[in-house]
Amino acid sequence: MRSGPPVVALTQGDPAGVGPETLLKLAAVAADGDYRPLLVAERAALEAQAPAVLAAVSDRLDFLPPPSSPGELRMPPAGRIPVVDPVAERRQVRPGESAAADAAGGLAALDMGMALVRGGAADVLVTAPVSKASIARHARADFRGHTDYLAEACGLERYGRDYLMAFLAPDLQVALLTTHLPLSAAVEAVRCDRIAEALACLDRHASGRIAVAGLNPHAGEEGLLGSEDAAEVAPAVALAREQRIDAYGPESPDALFSRARRGEFDWVLALYHDQGLIAVKTVAFGSAVNWTIGLPFIRTSVDHGTAFAIAGSGRADVRPLVRAVEGAVGLAAGELPRGRRADR
Repeated sequence: MRSGPPVVALTQGDPAGVGPETLLKLAAVAADGDYRPLLVAERAALEAQAPAVLAAVSDRLDFLPPPSSPGELRMPPAGRIPVVDPVAERRQVRPGESAAADAAGGLAALDMGMALVRGGAADVLVTAPVSKASIARHARADFRGHTDYLAEACGLERYGRDYLMAFLAPDLQVALLTTHLPLSAAVEAVRCDRIAEALACLDRHASGRIAVAGLNPHAGEEGLLGSEDAAEVAPAVALAREQRIDAYGPESPDALFSRARRGEFDWVLALYHDQGLIAVKTVAFGSAVNWTIGLPFIRTSVDHGTAFAIAGSGRADVRPLVRAVEGAVGLAAGELPRGRRADR
């Protein structure tokens, strides 16, 4: 972290979504003493926003030419908001309608934001939501989300488990064994070796008391309701405990998240996306921070999607993005945002 306020690179997400609007709203309220926002967004996307949203900050925006290398980026004076356009192309953005150019622009912003952080021009990366479907349709067929895309770019292994998707809420911290997979594929991925690798990854980067959610109702009810918990989850927990990881489970998933919120566990390892995210978004929608564990830099995001239905209307809520920035700055300073610190 640099000596002055940390620089937060914020990517636009899908230009036709609510990302550009929330970036402008964040720029309008950001205090220089806390951090400096660096917007990685297309001029066309920002200018497509509601006039009142743009007017609140337009006289403070400094559009910078894309640097040939991160070290060449020259930040404007304090009080000014730097904007790097990753596309530098005049075009029309239609809020709510993600086209091929929007998919390409979302990826271009993500690549540039990552380069700025890895090159030292920014301290942390915060990403606005992209449309997975639009990117997969128009730009990259295998795209399934920020987490795997960033990890692949950094040379991390999905199996071998160098990274995890995690969510930090005020009283609940959840990591996911699998992310954006069809449920049938997620169930197939519930294997002892993968669970053990995920537990090791989570312990390496966060530690604390980790409870693994069962796959089946009541964690299988001693085999009556399914064999996977006894055959795959329990042996993985036993292997983790042999490695001195403070792991527990399989725990009945219907009660586990409530138990974690009461302080019985520091982390829940959920086995598939909705098992973990339904709990997080029920208790903390808008205040949870999406954190990619294991990257060589801090990356956080909001806990919502592109919200195409309200894009460009001026009605997007900036508070989730504020929380994502606070979370990133806190993580860079060594703290788990509003969560229990994990004690070994």
